[in-house]
Amino acid sequence: MPELCRFREIIMRIYWDDHPPPHFHVVHGGLDVSFGIESLDEVEGSLPRRVRRLVIRWASLHQDELRDAWNRVARGEPAGRIDPLP
Repeated sequence: MPELCRFREIIMRIYWDDHPPPHFHVVHGGLDVSFGIESLDEVEGSLPRRVRRLVIRWASLHQDELRDAWNRVARGEPAGRIDPLP
């Protein structure tokens, strides 16, 4: 499971052989919540509001990179890393 980014005890990943539509997973405090790359909405699961705001802020800054990472993983290539929030 390629790790894209980690900050403030929040881990963003894209899983190998995952199903469409394009999404990424956020692991925090024992939760694994998926977010749509296009909509930036929680697709499955729910995070605490503070964490959700940080994830959406990060994802909105890196949406193109998230799309590229999804496409790379779908081709069996390494996802690459994405910078954390400052």
